[in-house]
Amino acid sequence: MTQRLLITAGEPAGIGPDICLQLATKIWTDELVVIADANMLATRAKHLGLDIDIVIWNPTISPSVTMPRQLNVWHVPLRADCKSGQLNPSNSAYVLDTLNLACDTCLQGRASAMITAPVHKGIINDAGIRFSGHTEYLQNRCGSDQVVMLLATPQLRVALATTHLPLREVAQAITPDRLRRVLEILHQQLAQCFKIKHPHILICGLNPHAGEGGHLGHEEAEIIIPILNQLRSQGMQLTGPLPADTLFTSQYILHADVVLAMYHDQGLPVLKFNGFGSAVNVTLGLPIIRTSVDHGTALDLAGSGKAEASSLIQAVIMAQNLG
Repeated sequence: MTQRLLITAGEPAGIGPDICLQLATKIWTDELVVIADANMLATRAKHLGLDIDIVIWNPTISPSVTMPRQLNVWHVPLRADCKSGQLNPSNSAYVLDTLNLACDTCLQGRASAMITAPVHKGIINDAGIRFSGHTEYLQNRCGSDQVVMLLATPQLRVALATTHLPLREVAQAITPDRLRRVLEILHQQLAQCFKIKHPHILICGLNPHAGEGGHLGHEEAEIIIPILNQLRSQGMQLTGPLPADTLFTSQYILHADVVLAMYHDQGLPVLKFNGFGSAVNVTLGLPIIRTSVDHGTALDLAGSGKAEASSLIQAVIMAQNLG
């Protein structure tokens, strides 16, 4: 059965519109609908020299296969003029309009998944709107008590116990309840969505050398190890906590399905070195399917014709497979 996949074009001054337009150069077996300002996309396509038929999409029709060189656009008007590479805080509300529309449509069961192009967190905050990232925003929009950020390449999966937090706040955020819930969601979703019957999860320690027996921190002994022992007794296959500087070596990685890092920059630099441009961001624990690119808005590339759509294409493919 044909699926309907919604793609939000992200920050209009960034490369989101560019890479969304590139989706029309491929043949898809499902219906793809980009949520964005149709006039902005038409202007960008003309600037990039792309011969694409932009079709104003009607949400009342049934899903149908997207035709080559055609881009279905669910028109949401910009709040202000937009130029490639030039951020305008007046368009921050527009960016959130597109996210809300995609999320709510999926919650209503009228679309199979949402895929997000990059947004600019700073300009949204400059507009006076508190925003720490897609993951947290969609968690709140969906009313989910806990979500898990997972990035995946063909060779490696990395999940995060905490997401977009200042480093000084990470240790306090690693609580027994959070760690238990994150591991439960990760285990359940790997089995349900990724069809891994008995997932093997590697867990990073929070501190250097995983605490060095308490000499470099107590979180491992007081929080992480007790929770891992509890969940092992329930049948989960968990290895750790291991020092993050050696966990990402072949002796461990080749025998595991996913790594759980304690914070954003503990795990993601390794994953992005492994497969930047082909990685996909997946939010686990939502009542909807949401995938995303592994990169930012790249303002310097917007409108240049140099932006690569590989991560967005992989995000669409993963959303198809998860749906």
